Amino acid sequence: MLLPSHGHRRPPLPRRRGSSSRRGAHGLTPSPRRAGCLVVLLLALAFVALAAAVLHRASSTARAGHHHREEGDPRTAAPRVTIFSAPLRPPDGSPARQELAVRSWLALPWDVTVVLLGSHPSAHALAGRLGRRVTVEAAVDSSFTGTPFFHSMVARAQAAGSDICVLVDPEIVLLPETVTLLTDLSRISRDWLLVSTSRNISSFPYNLANNAMLEEIQADKRAADSSDRGLIFAWNNPGSPLLEGVVPSFLYGRGAHNRWLAHEVLSSETRFVFDASSLVLGLYPEDFTAKHGAGSSSSGRLPDGSWEYGVNRHLASVYGSYSHRPPGGHHSFSTLYKVVKHSEDYMLSKVQEPTFSRFFIGKEQNAHEEVGSNPWKKENNCLSDHLRSYSSEVYDVPYSLEMLLQFVADQNRSVVLGVAGASYRDMLMSWVCRLRHLGVNNFVVCALDQETYEFSVLQGLPVFRDPLSPKNVSFDDCHFGTQCFKRVTKVKSRIVLEIIRMGYNVLLSDVDVYWFRNPVQFLYSLGPATFAAQSDEHNETGPINMPRRLNSGFYYARSDSATITTMEMVVKHAAKSNSSEQPSFYDVLCGKEGVNRLGDDRCLEPSTNLTVVFLDRDMFPNGAYKGLWERHDLRSACRSLGCFIIHNNWVNGRKKKLRRQMVSGLWDYDPSSRMCLQSWGVASSFAVVE
Repeated sequence: MLLPSHGHRRPPLPRRRGSSSRRGAHGLTPSPRRAGCLVVLLLALAFVALAAAVLHRASSTARAGHHHREEGDPRTAAPRVTIFSAPLRPPDGSPARQELAVRSWLALPWDVTVVLLGSHPSAHALAGRLGRRVTVEAAVDSSFTGTPFFHSMVARAQAAGSDICVLVDPEIVLLPETVTLLTDLSRISRDWLLVSTSRNISSFPYNLANNAMLEEIQADKRAADSSDRGLIFAWNNPGSPLLEGVVPSFLYGRGAHNRWLAHEVLSSETRFVFDASSLVLGLYPEDFTAKHGAGSSSSGRLPDGSWEYGVNRHLASVYGSYSHRPPGGHHSFSTLYKVVKHSEDYMLSKVQEPTFSRFFIGKEQNAHEEVGSNPWKKENNCLSDHLRSYSSEVYDVPYSLEMLLQFVADQNRSVVLGVAGASYRDMLMSWVCRLRHLGVNNFVVCALDQETYEFSVLQGLPVFRDPLSPKNVSFDDCHFGTQCFKRVTKVKSRIVLEIIRMGYNVLLSDVDVYWFRNPVQFLYSLGPATFAAQSDEHNETGPINMPRRLNSGFYYARSDSATITTMEMVVKHAAKSNSSEQPSFYDVLCGKEGVNRLGDDRCLEPSTNLTVVFLDRDMFPNGAYKGLWERHDLRSACRSLGCFIIHNNWVNGRKKKLRRQMVSGLWDYDPSSRMCLQSWGVASSFAVVE
């Protein structure tokens, strides 16, 4: 039942002439007595043989009793439908409109279920208000600004156990005809994808009370919108591939991804594609195109995130064939059908171009022209070209180190720093995925080269580029002891010094350090004028602060005068050394040959009174301690010891390091899909490239 939003009743919206609240077995599965008429109609409409075969199989299936809709019990034929959506935080989304939309989904027939994607508290609050049919899936990849990744959303929907998945913008109100159409389409035995454009309305003067269903709205009363956010996707058999290849790491709601997906499914010809844009399946209350690039980030602490649109356009231009279709060119899609409604039946009409095809190229060209370039016409679509379009004199693109620190630092002004180059980018992402799983969001990444910087931007990381990093870093020969290693490690201490001078505490963690628990609060509790570092001692007994046993790949440096002065001494010492930075740490903090040692696990730097704590190896084991990496169940062994982390060192070579970590099950990233491994997903096979 519809109730007016102004406190007085309003007449219900008019029904279509001849419509009925109860449908018989019409649509794609005709009754036997109408089979002859349907054949004639198919011939009249020049359906291709493939479409006729599909309809014949669907009809035969219905007559055999599969998914049969019994008279008087329409729920018998109901497919299991799950609606997936990612609520957006203000200013990108409106909580009130999102709740209205979800209520409309719950009002649909057949008791559909709703899964809200994302970890923001507002999603949990919304689910709590709307009952058990609404759940929250927090295990979806997102950027550090909180923007979900579209490819992770699609993957989560693909892992669903329902018959049909629907992926829709969180503010789109779905109408009952959506489920009516999906029920009829569910009888087709082949894989298919339904695409429909929603209708724009300037206002929606109704409240949904007790999940009352919306009345039908005539199609000619509202205009379809050309925004990328206006599309509705639905598909059957979620376990079957949607397209050939992979979905790139589009940022959700930042343009291009919906049109790209529709185009690539058509081009792949792995599914029938049904264009239902002539029907009114969904409404939304304002023009999405007016939102493009408006406002600041959802955090309120970062400037306008319009560069994210550039990231999506870059991905759309280099993945698949979306951007390679010549403007104004004609392309015939063999698996494309238009859904039309005739009386109470849905018909499939073979067409060459989808209703939304004019937006594949033209819409994106207009967006590029707004920023003074058109990368569709370029042979080399570099990410830097797209990002440069959004640069300004005020802000670095995407963000400067200072801005990132302000955004990610925790309540104690502590940040976690990871440093990586191109040879370790997969290990970097496994490290990042593990931190995300633990809810550790106060990290930043220093990229040693432009390739790693651009890769990190595409993966949604809070990354900055160090312009003074050494050039020509070896891909496979930059492990401990090599000249490359010696040059690269000195970057880390210099960056740490820069950050603590800016007033932030730093936990430097090499990306080959696997985290079981978050150690930041424990390390902070050690107090001021304390420098905590991992011990590299491999002997199980005896002192752990012996000469050259301080590991500079995992340490916590506070932003106080004693630590800053000492780190300045370390950086200066390392700059004059032909070795890596690691010996400089020990010689400065503990003195030559350990003359400043205190007991078995400490040192005292005499000029600053900085206390150096060598961390308990049961809680912070190195790669040689107790042979943990050789254990059959490393995770269980570390749980028994109470480990916070374990370092994957004491092994030479990138390939050996990667293999050891993967074999031990301490790996959290799938490089083939560029997604974090999730409990709901099935990781594709990947291995170390020889």
